Amino acid sequence: MTEDYREDVCILIPTLNEGATIGQLIEDFNTEGFGNIFVIDGNSSDDTQEIAKNMGARVVAQTGKGKGQAVQDALAMIDDPYVIMIDGDGTYLAKDVHAMLEPLETGRADHVIGNRFADFDPAAFTKLNLIGNKMLNKFFSVIYRKNLVDILSGYRGFTNQAIRELELHETGFEIESEIAVDSMKKEHLVEVVPITYRPRPDEGDTKLNPLTDGFGIGSTIYKMAKFHNPMFYFGIIGAILTFCGILLGIYVVSEWMIGITHIPMTILTALLIISGIQMFIFGMLSDLVVSLHRETMRTLRRQQR
Repeated sequence: MTEDYREDVCILIPTLNEGATIGQLIEDFNTEGFGNIFVIDGNSSDDTQEIAKNMGARVVAQTGKGKGQAVQDALAMIDDPYVIMIDGDGTYLAKDVHAMLEPLETGRADHVIGNRFADFDPAAFTKLNLIGNKMLNKFFSVIYRKNLVDILSGYRGFTNQAIRELELHETGFEIESEIAVDSMKKEHLVEVVPITYRPRPDEGDTKLNPLTDGFGIGSTIYKMAKFHNPMFYFGIIGAILTFCGILLGIYVVSEWMIGITHIPMTILTALLIISGIQMFIFGMLSDLVVSLHRETMRTLRRQQR
């Protein structure tokens, strides 16, 4: 890397009531030679903003609520060549920033994801969180045919070009999965690097609900599949409809064999099976359209770059 690369880097820290950890995190980045610290705060009720300002960081209160909204607000304000985004809860190490930046600065990647599973303290994940993370990563790899290992990592790096191309809409904790999906859609070069992940300090409270937020993240991964892998998206719907139709059909036939006729259920059985087959056909047609669109956009981006 060049000696002055630190001047081209903005350290973005989304926060919400991180007064117990934000000061040390900013100090650690300063120690590593990074002075351009941008804290986007979710209108904390503690002293997060005051501490960050006193440490020399640029502090902006986000519009609306949610981490996703904070990230969208912040990325629209940043013009630096490189951006490192890190949670402000003290679970990530500032010293890992060099490993995060190296693929960006050398041109190997447009988007870098810090892999928490490479070196994590056993206390950093509850059993439920660890299982949920693994399941969501597997779900992502099946749909998008790419194993990014840790799509929910809060430690990420971007080039300015990648940020300008991202189209983000999620306002909550689904933002990490949306970034991963949109990066795949935009065909960004994504590299995963090992990082250290520590337990949250006792003074810091988690804002993540493993069940409700996990379901929301899974829903985001699935609903975005209709623009990236429509065969999977519509295939699931088709499979459910067809399966329900077959089950109902088995009941109708078994009743008919003993002399009982269910005309309405027979009609419903036919409708479910036909609808399921139509969903499969619609998925195949949509997949063709998406493939053509992807090739067109690939050509346009190649010309623009």
